[in-house]
Amino acid sequence: MKKQIKRSARITRYVVYKETLIDIKEHFWSFIGAFIGIGLMAFFHSESLSRYENLFLIGSFGASSVLVYGSIQSPFAQPRNLIGGHVISAIIGVTVFQILPDIIWVTAPLAVALSIVFMQITKTLHPPGGATALIAVIGSEKVKDLGYMYVISPVLTGCLILLVVALVFNNITSSRQYPTNKKYTRIFKLKKKILNNKVLKKAGLTS
Repeated sequence: MKKQIKRSARITRYVVYKETLIDIKEHFWSFIGAFIGIGLMAFFHSESLSRYENLFLIGSFGASSVLVYGSIQSPFAQPRNLIGGHVISAIIGVTVFQILPDIIWVTAPLAVALSIVFMQITKTLHPPGGATALIAVIGSEKVKDLGYMYVISPVLTGCLILLVVALVFNNITSSRQYPTNKKYTRIFKLKKKILNNKVLKKAGLTS
């Protein structure tokens, strides 16, 4: 019993260590990617949108940056999800506003709910897409006046800026690869399993 408790304590310490491990390189490239991606988007969009409207749109893409630069292995962070999720949600948001322009308590939840369903159907689920749909119905008059041009710019252009920056900075080091695919994901998990087994053996947790 005492031996089992000690072994459980060692495993707990190992898990806590792995979960709180700081990878300076990983954090550095996440920072650089997000800084440049959002910076470029803010610069280009500032020419066509006011400061207030930019805040709305950066809010939506800021959430995307967390996934695209900080959690690049996530299925939600892949290019299909990034572009498809935002574009589909933008189309739905604009369409809902065109049909029910003055009923905010209906348009807001309807735009978000429909965007979720359509992202699920098209396998492009991207959580920040819900915000993109919401912006289409609660944004300023200038955003609403864009109509379906909202889908092209700033939504699609913003997605493309984030994607191009991600393709550059997420592939600079050997430990980062973007986008991922099923083959790479299997290799990534296998390498991680082998590495974890080596660490466990050194710690005397496995034979």
